[in-house]
Amino acid sequence: MTFDYDLFVIGGGSGGVRAARIAAGEYGARVALAEESRMGGTCVIRGCVPKKLMIFASQAEALAAEARGFGWTQATAGLFDWQAFRHKLDGELTRLEGAYTGGLVAANVDIHKARARLADAHTVELSNGQRLTAKHILIAVGGRPQRPGIPGEELGLISDDLFLMEDLPGRVLVVGGGFIACEYATILAGLGSRVTVAYRGDAMLRGFDAEMRRFATEQLRMIGVDLRLETDPARLDRRDGAVRVTFRGGDTDDFDHVMFATGRVPNTAGLGLDDLGVALGPRGQVLVDEWSQSSVPSIFAVGDVTDRVNLTPVAIREGHCFADTVFGARPRKVDHSLFGAAVYTRPHEVASIGLTEEEAGERGPHDVYVASFRPMRSLFAGSDARAVMKLIVEAGGGRVVGCHIFGPEAGEMIQLVAIPMGMGATKAQFDAAIAVHPTLAEELVTMRRPARHIGMGGSDKTVGAA
Repeated sequence: MTFDYDLFVIGGGSGGVRAARIAAGEYGARVALAEESRMGGTCVIRGCVPKKLMIFASQAEALAAEARGFGWTQATAGLFDWQAFRHKLDGELTRLEGAYTGGLVAANVDIHKARARLADAHTVELSNGQRLTAKHILIAVGGRPQRPGIPGEELGLISDDLFLMEDLPGRVLVVGGGFIACEYATILAGLGSRVTVAYRGDAMLRGFDAEMRRFATEQLRMIGVDLRLETDPARLDRRDGAVRVTFRGGDTDDFDHVMFATGRVPNTAGLGLDDLGVALGPRGQVLVDEWSQSSVPSIFAVGDVTDRVNLTPVAIREGHCFADTVFGARPRKVDHSLFGAAVYTRPHEVASIGLTEEEAGERGPHDVYVASFRPMRSLFAGSDARAVMKLIVEAGGGRVVGCHIFGPEAGEMIQLVAIPMGMGATKAQFDAAIAVHPTLAEELVTMRRPARHIGMGGSDKTVGAA
């Protein structure tokens, strides 16, 4: 059978763009890509990039306060101009969108600005009426924010809406306890909004190391966020120009806006996958094997739509490995067992790779090394904020299997820790590295005595305890 293309990619996010560019540009495949919105997907247009720029903007007042601690007596952040920031942000996102599009054009990928759905295992139908065939089809449509399913939920915003707001809210409720909720609360509080966070758990950042969760939770309080844990909104109503929130338990409060950061789900609705017999999971995710192949042999999927590890660099790696395997005769799989992650809160970030202390304790004996200290820079300026670094090590000085950092630029540090951990480095090899002084990162190679032993078959033992 003759096909219009060797590969048709549905979705112009990081994973889909990488797969298309490598397949066409490096291996000479005939490739087309359809994107119904802006090129770059969630990360570039509605996530990582604009969010990080907003984090930078939100720190101006804190940086001015720090400067005063260093003797700059008239240091001030001045007034924040949301409209000016949005205009500049829009320009930067347009530039990045152009770079993504330019890379595809340079690789000779045909771009279709249209919504796509599958008509059969080799045919894509576009919203403009075109029908195109391909030997292979790659689903890379990512995920979408979900609402909590309560009465009046339509009165709330989703995470995407932060970048489209005409004005900053005076008072805002952020609902959720994950990294998006933490980062959005940090941003809005730093830009001057009065922020409340409602989360049904007892600490933020479910899934992270418990010690890091405690510090992240307290830091939100420290920057002025009103944390309401172990509660959830039960309904939303419009009330005199505001949104009235009724919480579980009956309490009510009014806000200018309510923003739901209650998770994301794979964006598979309306793609026609059910009709083709493509196996989907309970959240609507495309079920794939280790080669990113679905239950229909010609259809593959990468990125958040598979609900494996929902991080942009993982989607990029999956897309690249798919192209290498299918078009480059270089079979490659993605190891999803070890990946770094960072939560860009301020003043301190949370970053993690490998096992948490709780996970390690369930697997057997491990040693936990912890350094807790007040960083020199913020200490001198008058801050009481503490940084914490933790290494999880196989008992007896074996491999480092987990690293967790709460501190300034933790994300930058965890990226470098990922290299030795990926190579199976031992605690002795960490110790052999000569420290760079004075730095925060030197603590990672100067912890000589474990704080406690875990997974011992009984009560965990704290070193030095009676």
